Amino acid sequence: MNVTRSEFVTSSSEVSQCPPARLPEFAFIGRSNVGKSSLINMLMNRKDLAHTSTQPGKTQTINHYKVNNAWFLVDLPGYGYARASRSARQQWGEMIEGYLTQRTQLLITFVLIDCRLEPQPIDLDFVHWMGEQQLPFAMVFTKVDKLKQTEFARTRKLWEEELKDDWEELPLMFATSAEKKTGRDKLVDYLEHVMKAHPPS
Repeated sequence: MNVTRSEFVTSSSEVSQCPPARLPEFAFIGRSNVGKSSLINMLMNRKDLAHTSTQPGKTQTINHYKVNNAWFLVDLPGYGYARASRSARQQWGEMIEGYLTQRTQLLITFVLIDCRLEPQPIDLDFVHWMGEQQLPFAMVFTKVDKLKQTEFARTRKLWEEELKDDWEELPLMFATSAEKKTGRDKLVDYLEHVMKAHPPS
């Protein structure tokens, strides 16, 4: 897939405010400071489509970006930002859960994981919740340029070990680096594959 056009459309604080158009959607989510905005910019070949920040928890709304006038890339709030108030975290949680379970045009969610960290409880809980809800998702390891190949292989193995007892089939996993553009082609090609497998009705 060639990304020839990408544009910000709207930010929504409630699921009911999301665009009504029936274009397919692909959501991106991860714990705070996982590098989500940088990954989105890399995928879209843009430097400033999604605003990056050194302050975790910057994304607080559901942000829709229209790509090639054919589908939406959806940037969801990061989970697990400790400095946010409890009420704010609860509100984000309800908004995220509502979006993931109610948007029928959502084809797949990409759960971003910082490859430099061993499996974190908050990430494990979210991945298991997605499985329990039978929501299609893939895992995207970010910042792989920060590790040696052997170090990343160890992180991936730890995740596989954590999941294998509860999963008949492990989620699809991608290795990416926004800085080096590692994994971009594989991820974009997978998006195209999923869309072809789910043509508009």
